[in-house]
Amino acid sequence: MQIARVTGRGAARWRRGHPWIYASDVVKRPAGPAGAVRVVDERGDWVGIGLWSPASTISLRMLTSVDRVIDAEFWAERIDAALSYRAALDPDATAYRLVHGEADGLPTLIVDRYGDVLVVQILSAGLEVFRDEIVELLRDRWAPAGILARNDVPVRRLEGLPLEVEVLWGEVPEEAEVREGAVRYRAGLRGGQKTGAFLDQRENRERAGELARGRALDCFSYHGSFALHLARRAESVVAVDSSADALARAEANAALNGLGNIEVREANVFDFLRAEEAAGAEYETIVLDPPAFAKRRDAVEKALRGYKEINLRAMRLLAPGGYLCTFSCSYHIGPDLFRAMLESAAADAGRPMRWVETRGQAADHPAIVQIPETSYLKGAILQAV
Repeated sequence: MQIARVTGRGAARWRRGHPWIYASDVVKRPAGPAGAVRVVDERGDWVGIGLWSPASTISLRMLTSVDRVIDAEFWAERIDAALSYRAALDPDATAYRLVHGEADGLPTLIVDRYGDVLVVQILSAGLEVFRDEIVELLRDRWAPAGILARNDVPVRRLEGLPLEVEVLWGEVPEEAEVREGAVRYRAGLRGGQKTGAFLDQRENRERAGELARGRALDCFSYHGSFALHLARRAESVVAVDSSADALARAEANAALNGLGNIEVREANVFDFLRAEEAAGAEYETIVLDPPAFAKRRDAVEKALRGYKEINLRAMRLLAPGGYLCTFSCSYHIGPDLFRAMLESAAADAGRPMRWVETRGQAADHPAIVQIPETSYLKGAILQAV
């Protein structure tokens, strides 16, 4: 393997447990192309082995502090550990995450299960070199009917990699029917958001369904994933999204479950909430699951205004004793900012809100203490007092 020399700051970051070493901390670049490289510090002391991405701002993603060959045996150890963790979780679902990148010691590798199909994302040039070994291991360990690469994520451009969706093994349908607790839904594998569905919200959807009652509202509904769970206990559910295509899939998913109490509304959620407040509407259960409003650090202030507005209006729409299940998937909006935003929204809404539960991403999307980027989904369940 080639050698990369890094600053003391970069080496210290890895020794503290964070695997990223930025281009600004690489003082001598490896001579070869992307792949696994040995890493030493400025004094020549051993640091470890990492994945080298020549075009990326994150130049090195560290794999191990042990000097060893990065071969099929190495990947097998890491993938087996990830699969063992999920087996211990025993999710009550047929769609969930099997490999969660850095949190499983497999930087930039995502593997999601949808029934008997696996959907993978390989998000760095350094990892792309090992694609064949990884696919072969997944075939051996899981025996899927097919493996699809959803490598259409913009971050691949920063790695100098093409954006593509391709079948890597077997046969993969356009969509797959999966189960999540008592709910079934069809996930769009080739063209849906992320790898086909928002699997990180699986446990939160089930919890919202347990609390649902009366008239319910699911904002930013997408394929109706929250609405399906709400509708099993609520009298009626209004599912709001700006995408007609997403709502068409939500209606199909409602029919799949025999649920006739879901009404879809194509609308901008901000406009919808304002109109409902003006009309004096009231709901016993509300879910706010917006897309990331702050994808960059410089967007935080504007994002907080958006989060506050939708939460404030939702609080005003809640019936006494009603529940608000609210979330943010913006990494740059940390837990403290999220809570402060909710406190401000409740104050401006003019009503006390009981903090019932703090929520986060599903357990199959583990977070590592030293890698804050692995913990991105914030959530809270509040009750109108």
